[in-house]
Amino acid sequence: MPDFPYARLRRHPDVEAENLQAYDATDLLLTEWGIASGIAGDEIAVIGDEYGAITLALTDAGRTGIRVHQDLATGRRALARNAADLQMGGGYTEHELDSSLLVGATLVLLQLPKSLAELEEIADAVARWAAPGVVLVAGGRVKHMTLAQNDVLARSFETVQPQRAERKSRLIIASEALPVPAEPPFPVSMRHGGLTLVAHGGAFAGPRLDIGTRVLLEVLGLALPELRRSGMEEAETGPSAGTATGSSGVLTAAASVIEAASTVVDLGCGTGALAAAYALAHPRARVIATDRSAAAAASARGTVVVNGLAGRVEVTHDDAGSRLPDASVDLVLLNPPFHLGNSVHSGAATRLFEAAARLLRPGGQLWTVYNSSLRYRAELTGLIGETEQVSRTPKFTVTRSVRRG
Repeated sequence: MPDFPYARLRRHPDVEAENLQAYDATDLLLTEWGIASGIAGDEIAVIGDEYGAITLALTDAGRTGIRVHQDLATGRRALARNAADLQMGGGYTEHELDSSLLVGATLVLLQLPKSLAELEEIADAVARWAAPGVVLVAGGRVKHMTLAQNDVLARSFETVQPQRAERKSRLIIASEALPVPAEPPFPVSMRHGGLTLVAHGGAFAGPRLDIGTRVLLEVLGLALPELRRSGMEEAETGPSAGTATGSSGVLTAAASVIEAASTVVDLGCGTGALAAAYALAHPRARVIATDRSAAAAASARGTVVVNGLAGRVEVTHDDAGSRLPDASVDLVLLNPPFHLGNSVHSGAATRLFEAAARLLRPGGQLWTVYNSSLRYRAELTGLIGETEQVSRTPKFTVTRSVRRG
């Protein structure tokens, strides 16, 4: 195998830190399998190549025409930048998780996703669209792998063979694709009172309304009546537990800013619950839902359509709203993640706080909900402006930050 300069790969524009690498041993094992297979590049599809380690190492080994799907906008940009830095452009094409990625593919190399639902959607897509006789080689770090992943793959493939672990990673070889159902298993939908959520496999929380989003909807008064009846019960017994002193005044201010907001962004929108609920309650506002996950953006588009909001809510697949103009937004709604892949890391939330600071006009407001143990208030004050605690329970804190002039 030719020597490939893995150490030169960067995660940028994703979060970079000493404990976060742009490649791992699984990338190396998948690349070695791809090279040893002798299969031409235009018959290889690569899925989940976070920063381009697999794609670019295969390109370096002489493969061309590789088809690539990355869920995250940050990963797509990192791959493009790494390719440019290594002068390896032109060896691959980017695709969504659809037939264009897989038709004619005889080998699919997959970095196992965190979610079993996402794995199910990928396995079905490979069995549905790839060439007869396709082999799916999936890999992951042993500490993150489960027997349930084998079971999911077995729904789409007759033969599923886990390999011996190497360098704390393991490959699973799936072959002999089974007949697929007439309709793909995703997207799925679920109704929550007057709001229906649509979700692809890679969307956080699936079609459920996650508890943090429910809490923020409650505090902002955006929950539909059916949601209000059960709202805080799932998050905390006793809605007044831990509520900040003087929050009634802040909530009065919330009502006024919500009524006055003309441009609203649901940042890191997931399935689009916040954006859809806001648009249903305030039909005159311009609402933008944005997420770096392609699965989330596709889910949010589905949510927009099923709730009759097509043309009223714009959904973008973007890195922290990077394509939106500075100081152009009145209100940002945010339920930030606290994971980067399988790592717990505050950098994901920080990037979104920084994005909110850039997007908000002076006097604009960020309303955010987060796990109470994370204590983001000081960081929000430093990045955006005066930050008040609106509500706090042992599980969740809601704050309002006003963009300084």
